[in-house]
Parts: sequence; structure tokens; C-alpha cells
Amino acid sequence: MSGRTFDSRSDEDDVRVRPGRRGSRPRTRTRPSHDDAVPGLVVGVDRGRMTVRVEDPGGGHVEVTAMRARELGKHGVVTGDRVRLVGDTSGRTDTLARIVVIEPRATTLRRTADDTDPTERVVVANAEQLVVVTAITDPEPHVGFLDRCLVAAFSGGLTPLLCLTKADLGSPDELLARYAGLEVEAIAVSRDTDLDELQPRLDGRISVFVGQSGVGKSTLVNRLVPDAYRATGGVSKVGKGRHTSSSAVLLDLPGGGMVIDTPGIRSFGLADTDPADVLAAFDDLAAVARDCPPLCAHTAEDPDCALDDWAAEGPPARGERLASFRRLVAAVTQTPNW
Repeated sequence: MSGRTFDSRSDEDDVRVRPGRRGSRPRTRTRPSHDDAVPGLVVGVDRGRMTVRVEDPGGGHVEVTAMRARELGKHGVVTGDRVRLVGDTSGRTDTLARIVVIEPRATTLRRTADDTDPTERVVVANAEQLVVVTAITDPEPHVGFLDRCLVAAFSGGLTPLLCLTKADLGSPDELLARYAGLEVEAIAVSRDTDLDELQPRLDGRISVFVGQSGVGKSTLVNRLVPDAYRATGGVSKVGKGRHTSSSAVLLDLPGGGMVIDTPGIRSFGLADTDPADVLAAFDDLAAVARDCPPLCAHTAEDPDCALDDWAAEGPPARGERLASFRRLVAAVTQTPNW
């Protein structure tokens, strides 16, 4: 013990206080309010840098390069996000802004790398419509992939639309019959036909395009947005095809509305999706399913599923709808084989 003694007559000024570390500041949970942050729309993401569309005083817009603020933690920024920025939002070369707020998302398109991946990734935010592009032939359609895309649309709050390409090489009737019970709109197109039927369904909306490599998705986007110059390529004869788009990007349609073109997708994992997510998208089936026994998964193998009686007691269209619904449920629980 030290030989120094404490004098009761000493006051606070006589007590030696160990100084803190040089340059340290007291920590606080208070975060800046960013009341002056500028609203913007994310139109592209590339290796941690975001391109954000910001309105300028003249009524037009500029594209600003931005990075995500550290205070956002692990919250990622994706194409379609509505955000707020601080810093230099002039859009001048070599300037950088900072995204400090991600506004609540109205819809999300999510996927995992595969069904065993526990990490669910948001691909696109705030789109209103999911346009699932598939070829009628060359390559042959992977209906399991289409089913999974529809599940992602329904569970994420997007309206699905099937776009069947290469209609000059085959008939779309078989695919159309498969999804008749879901009342999903479908449009068949080819290189030799105009897009008069498709374009009105895109006007005034934000639509995200998905499709596997080689189905003609990028060619279709180039026709819709002539100055897009999205990369196109043929189908590889080995493996699963070659990706021709490298990043999701938002593009303006000449007649109004926007499309978000995504990279060619080899797989669509649904690790974080279950049958209840699919059921929630169908109000009529969800109402009937309230009478199902506990833990019913609403498949044909589930005993006493109320959906069976509902289909049996109604017109044939009910049976078609139930069969289509159960294919989607199966897509959630089965491992992809493409």
C-alpha cells in the first residue's frame, strides 16, 4: 500500500485525475437527424457505389454517385430503393454523396442463392410488377424456375406477368394452360412482332424483369428502351448458359414508366419462404384454409385439407386454381432440378 495519506481537508481540486486517451470523445446514442437530406431514387448499384437519381432545381434530374453511411449498419441498398442523401449531390464528376436514410420499402423481390443458403437477399425494391421472361423453346422453359419466380412475386407484393419469347418458334398454349388457374396475365412475343400488347402493361409502372440466360430478356429490354444497350448473347451449349447482364439497373421507358433489368439468374432460392407466404397471396384460398387442421401444409398429401372440399364442391375452375396453387407450394419445398 502506498505511504501517501489522505488529508480530509483536501478538496476536489487537490485530487489528481487520470486524463482520458488523447482525442477521445464521449460516446452517445444520439444520431444526427439529417433534416436537410435530399431525396433520391437508386437506379444502379456497383461494388458498393450507388447511382442515385436526384431532382435538380430546374425540374430535371441529375445522377449522383453515393455510398452507404456507416450508421445504416448492415442495411443494404438495392436498385429501386428510395433514399435520402447528404454531402455533394450536384452530380459533378469525382463527387461523392452519402446515403443516410433508406425509406420503407413498398415491395421487395427477394431470393437466396439456393435453398440451403440462410441469407436472404433483396434483389430489387419498390417495383410494382414482376415480368418473368421465358422462351417457349430454345432453351426449353424450366417450369420449376417459373413457379419459384411467381412465389417470389406473390410473397413480395408484386403483380406477376409472364412474357413468353420466341413465339415464332413454338406454341405458348401448354405454358398458358399450366398457369390458367392463377389468373396470371401472359403475353407472347417474338423478334418479328411489335410490342404493342406488352408496352401498355408497363406504362406508368416500375417493372422488374427476371429470366434465365438465353431467353431473350436483354434483347427485349433493348427493344423497349432503345438507348439501354444491354448486353446480349447466345445460349451456351455447355452448362447453364452465359450471363449477359452484370447488374440490376433501372431504365426509363420512352412512354413513361420504368423497367429494372436484372442479371440472368441461374437459380431462385426460397430458403426463407414457406407455404403460408404463398397462401397469403390468395385471399379466396386463405379464407377457406382457416378451416384446415393445425399444421396443414395445404398439399394433396395433407389429410382433411379444407381446400380439397372447396375444390370438389365448386366448378372445374376451382380445381385448376387449387392445382396451380399446390404447384407453387411444391416449388417452395422441393429442391430445384434445373
